[in-house]
Amino acid sequence: MSDYVLTCSSVADLPREYTEANDIGVLPFRFLLDGKEYLDDQGQSMSYKEFYDRMRDGAMPSTTMVNTEQYKDFFRPYLEKGLDILHIEFSSGLSGTFQSARLAASQLEEEFPDRKIHIVDSRGATVAYGLGVILTKQKMNEGASFDEATEYAEEICRKCMHWFVVEQLDTLRRGGRLSRASAMLGTVLNIKPLLSVDGDGVIIPVEKIRGRKKSLAALVNKFAENIVDPDGQIAIVMHADSPDDAAWVAEEAKRQVPTLGEVRIYNLGPVIGAHTGPGSVGITALGPERQETPES
Repeated sequence: MSDYVLTCSSVADLPREYTEANDIGVLPFRFLLDGKEYLDDQGQSMSYKEFYDRMRDGAMPSTTMVNTEQYKDFFRPYLEKGLDILHIEFSSGLSGTFQSARLAASQLEEEFPDRKIHIVDSRGATVAYGLGVILTKQKMNEGASFDEATEYAEEICRKCMHWFVVEQLDTLRRGGRLSRASAMLGTVLNIKPLLSVDGDGVIIPVEKIRGRKKSLAALVNKFAENIVDPDGQIAIVMHADSPDDAAWVAEEAKRQVPTLGEVRIYNLGPVIGAHTGPGSVGITALGPERQETPES
């Protein structure tokens, strides 16, 4: 048995079956829907389909940030068992939770001076963040020490590609990532933006595409153009209650990159889904190291 544990937050959007089978600790984030708070607990408190159906019916979910005390409550049981903690966290460019996790780790290291806690900034979200967790767990299974796994996680998370498209521009507008005028015009013109996440962990627009089918094709094209050393690689497709489109993207990715290994299809959870909306689809695998976007 390893003397350390790998943990992450629920925003990695890894299936419960996977994290339980691989002894990966998951801290559930929270979201608010119609005045009620729910745990983002991998589809247990509310199914993914119900969440997105309620959004389609007009519900406007919001999310809350996990605070330092909640991180301490999550980490402490592992430390009490004598385990060190390697925790990979949601992008610092999208949330303040990374800083809360670091502060919790610093305070707990004073309480448990013989234990180590390392917080990795994934600079990512959803399955691209989750891919970093999966690959780090594989490294652990190969016998990596705590320091070796930590160094690997820091490196590999920067290479997890983020390519995704959204269906509803108004959801991006409500989240402050698009102006009202741009959302209205884009809806009229049937614009579907292709988005990515840069080296700072910030969402960046890449291309404006007219039409759903063309946007999904562009999504796969970008993936195929940017994947590095694809032979046998795991790729993950995520979707916000759009299983048919996700299946098409997975099939097309395999067609364009035939040496890919397993192509998994996972659900986009409610924390990120609250900001991107139903119908969002994305794909990830390893690519070149993501670079910071120069300030304009």
